Amino acid sequence: MKAGTSIAAGAVALVLAGCGAPGGEAGGGGVTGPVTVFAAASLAATFDRIGRDFEAAHPGSTVVFNFAGSSALATQITAGAPADVFASAAPQHLAAVTTADGAADTPAAFVRNQLVIAVAAGNPAGVRSLGDLTRPGLKVALCAEQVPCGSAALRALDTAGVALTPVTLEADVRGALAKVRLGEVDAALVYRTDTRAAAPDVAAVEFPESAQAVNDYPIAVLADAPNPTAAHAFVAHVRSAQSRAVLTEAGFQAP
Repeated sequence: MKAGTSIAAGAVALVLAGCGAPGGEAGGGGVTGPVTVFAAASLAATFDRIGRDFEAAHPGSTVVFNFAGSSALATQITAGAPADVFASAAPQHLAAVTTADGAADTPAAFVRNQLVIAVAAGNPAGVRSLGDLTRPGLKVALCAEQVPCGSAALRALDTAGVALTPVTLEADVRGALAKVRLGEVDAALVYRTDTRAAAPDVAAVEFPESAQAVNDYPIAVLADAPNPTAAHAFVAHVRSAQSRAVLTEAGFQAP
């Protein structure tokens, strides 16, 4: 599997000729060749594992991932980047793609994710709540507003009545988390799953307002999928009990 493979920027301008028509039976025979999956950055660790499991179950198949912020992925797809499957960290970004280009099946949420405050191991700044993030001298990273983790953070801050000025706005949740890991900020609002994957270097501080900022993650086969049979099989695999166990272990919630 080409885990974490980024689709070259030039691919955004490509339009594949002769793409297969959508269809095919998930889990049926003939699941071979590459299946290109555009997925939210917060799915990287779990989808890498799920992709390996899929390839083991379907010899001759190869999963190629493009992980990034959901808004960036939606822009790439609507600009013509070839993709079989889109797994977004928020419904609106998948809806933007399916409105423009259509979907071969009905998009449906397969997991949910919740925000936490990411801090360095041991929580040296003593952050206990969203209000603590406004302390003088404390540096905070957020995702950009157009990214699902950024819009969720704004909902949580609005719920708490906290006005926060971050020192940086990152293009995806991995960028925000990296600022904490590198010691460039004291805290960041990221998903619970990301802090779990980054342990023990990063710790999570739970806060009650995150219950008002839970993101549903939908997934769908795209109408112009170059490999529709493998695409349907991959989506079915993501929704299987085997993959649900992987996602739950990582901290994702049932939709």
